[in-house]
Amino acid sequence: MTTYKDSGVDIKAGENLVDRIKKPVRSTFNRNVLADIGLFGAFYRANFKGIKKPVLVSSVDGVGTKLKIAVAMNRHNTVGQDLVNHCVNDILACGAKPLFFLDYYAAGKLSPDVAEQVILGFVKACKENGCALIGGETAEMPGMYEADDYDVAGTIVGIVDEDKVLNGRKVAKGDVLIGLPSTGLHTNGYSLARKVLQSKYSYNTYVDELNKTVGDALLAVHRSYMPSVYPLLQKSTGRSIHGISHITGGGIEGNTGRVVPKKLALSVDWYSWERPVIFDIIQRTGKVPEEDMRRTFNLGVGLVIIAGRKDADKIIDALKKKNEKPFVMGEIVYGKC
Repeated sequence: MTTYKDSGVDIKAGENLVDRIKKPVRSTFNRNVLADIGLFGAFYRANFKGIKKPVLVSSVDGVGTKLKIAVAMNRHNTVGQDLVNHCVNDILACGAKPLFFLDYYAAGKLSPDVAEQVILGFVKACKENGCALIGGETAEMPGMYEADDYDVAGTIVGIVDEDKVLNGRKVAKGDVLIGLPSTGLHTNGYSLARKVLQSKYSYNTYVDELNKTVGDALLAVHRSYMPSVYPLLQKSTGRSIHGISHITGGGIEGNTGRVVPKKLALSVDWYSWERPVIFDIIQRTGKVPEEDMRRTFNLGVGLVIIAGRKDADKIIDALKKKNEKPFVMGEIVYGKC
């Protein structure tokens, strides 16, 4: 006789996990959430008071091979935050605020302890970004993943007034590029970073330049820009924000170029900010060409705001009041991205 558990799937472990996370997940709910955990679908009331022409904005993403570092260090409480914040930033780049988030967690062998840490990261970031965690899926797939490995993906849905949609159509020659610092690699470039750094360091190696271990630097949480940037979009200064780019895979030029109209291009001053040390260590250790560094990593810039030159200083001042450290990093010129 062969049971489902014999094949590697433990239903009781899944039930244990659900029991653990019910209360934390419910803590993200607001009055628009109409269903509890466990139904076949999640219900969210479409109440968009104050928005004249509501447009739903959605995005889906993962954390990539950053998860390999979390597994190697047995530290899983940050990658859930990475995923939510990444998705939040993506729709923020469209001018939207988040409404709700849904997650997918898959493992070779379900560990309720590990999965709980990851999901509590979802909860923490959802609460910080003002969105509800209204649904998710947990899958145990022996043979698909190694026993200790897992993968996560998330979908976010947000809302923006059609008149405030950011899609690059307002970007014009002379607009200023304002950079906001990243907290490290965020969630991109880890395949290259791991290949390079593992040739010289272990994740527990303390590096004086970093003032922390290599693993600590690599697991730094992908931050959210929602609390500091979204309020600006709702004020008069928001009209002077012509575009936003979230710097993920493809680097600064690859991502910002997505919101720049044809016949216009980016002129980036690559020396206008100081790169975090972790990027210098990666480049030096692996002898990585500068072109690859720029195409692979954010290099210390997590978000780029494209602003009208006339009001750029006002936007910078407003960001500083939000405890940001903005810097001018270039402009929009005639050309081809």
